[in-house]
Amino acid sequence: MKRALITGITGQDGSYLAEFLLRKGYEVHGIKRRSSSFNTERVDGIYRDLHEHGARFILHFGDLADSNSLSQLLYAVQPDEVYNLAAQSHVRVSFDIPEYTTDITATGALRLLESIRQTGVKTRFYQASSSEMYGSTPPPQDENTPFHPRSPYACSKLFAHAAAVNYRESYGMFAVSGILFNHESPRRGETFVTRKIARAVARIKNGLQRRIYLGNLDARRDWGYAPEYVEAMWLMLQQDTPQDFVIGTGEMHTVREFVDVAFHQARLDPGEYVEMDERYLRPAEVDALQANPEKARRILGWHHKVGFEELVRLMVDAEMTALADQLAGVVKPAGERD
Repeated sequence: MKRALITGITGQDGSYLAEFLLRKGYEVHGIKRRSSSFNTERVDGIYRDLHEHGARFILHFGDLADSNSLSQLLYAVQPDEVYNLAAQSHVRVSFDIPEYTTDITATGALRLLESIRQTGVKTRFYQASSSEMYGSTPPPQDENTPFHPRSPYACSKLFAHAAAVNYRESYGMFAVSGILFNHESPRRGETFVTRKIARAVARIKNGLQRRIYLGNLDARRDWGYAPEYVEAMWLMLQQDTPQDFVIGTGEMHTVREFVDVAFHQARLDPGEYVEMDERYLRPAEVDALQANPEKARRILGWHHKVGFEELVRLMVDAEMTALADQLAGVVKPAGERD
């Protein structure tokens, strides 16, 4: 039985990856931060009491700000694969808390890589890199496109990306980076624009909200479906040699298009409810991100299946269902709503 260790397991990607690996027969270990409130909603559907026979999903307290906890966990778990998905991942917020963003997203990845090196644990390492690293570089973007980050988040991700390359070249570590373009789902955090839009549509349709305020409606992004992207992460660690890959759909759509499809799904006119608020603009905007995933198609055999409009509709439908359940007094774990 293979064993995997996932940072950021309570996030969107971490929860989908945990489910994917459990279906593959893995024993899955996840790192979560200590909190006075429960923050495991996305993985509640797969949690089993450790006293149950055959439990293969185990959570540990730890933090990318604490190298000692990382080393102890690596030594105790002895994972075959490590997936570093943890980060302060909100781009706009990174301008407000750049030091914290850098400590977790950049230095945190370095701490994990160095812990692997110092403990001598034989493992394969996946770094969650981001299309935001390309910043103002014109699309389409592939593995050879120059980076030009435009936010503290993007700068931090670029440092972590370069660190993974450095440890691969310096120490022979099997370390890869997946440069993932925007990937969404009903498990996306509520402050991210796609989930914010889908949630607002459901609330407006039910008379619980009057307006939604958004930033740059003309920003263009390459949006895919998150559960498909975690398979690409796994495929990268199954290769004979470590390589970095761009993962995306190859298509580009504006935030305005996302809004239109979402509101029309609920038979609403977005012009009546959507307003622009400059407070949501970034100090330095990223205008256009579009993947060229040819390398992933050719080597990994990976390609997306869920298209843009289908993605938007399924997110809106999930919000409508979740709100209906809430109003009816039915509470379901996030993992059962998508």
